[in-house]
Amino acid sequence: MEDTSIFEKKIDPLYQAGGALAAVFVFILVGSVVSAGTDDLVTHKWPWLCAASFLLFFALFNAIMSATSDNLMKYWGRSIYSFLGLAVGSGLLAWAFSGLSIGEAGSYKWIYFVVTFGYLVFLSMIAFMKKIVEFAQKEEWNRPKLRQKKRKR
Repeated sequence: MEDTSIFEKKIDPLYQAGGALAAVFVFILVGSVVSAGTDDLVTHKWPWLCAASFLLFFALFNAIMSATSDNLMKYWGRSIYSFLGLAVGSGLLAWAFSGLSIGEAGSYKWIYFVVTFGYLVFLSMIAFMKKIVEFAQKEEWNRPKLRQKKRKR
């Protein structure tokens, strides 16, 4: 059995988003069960907290996983559609369980905005770093060219 890092595996963004959406559902369900027993532990905004948390988790994990993709543009397309699907799906789950729209949930509208903006920044940073590494690997680093300064006489 090989011990390979999870970052060496190529996991499709659709599966990443599906796993995150399933986790949102499980955590919201567990929170609902706990809140049925007592109102002190879980607030009525718990579903929105779960949705925003797993949206951020997907954003970070997906951006890091994009570094290992062979075709970055194809990966980006699938990633952005997956992110949008996860944002809408987890938002609908949070709305269904809490009865609050994103506007009524307080600051979660801004949290969604910040996570979305941060996700695009993460993807761009990883792509930029990947391009730098590819460029550096193509260059020959045997011996740097020496430049001589012209002296005034």
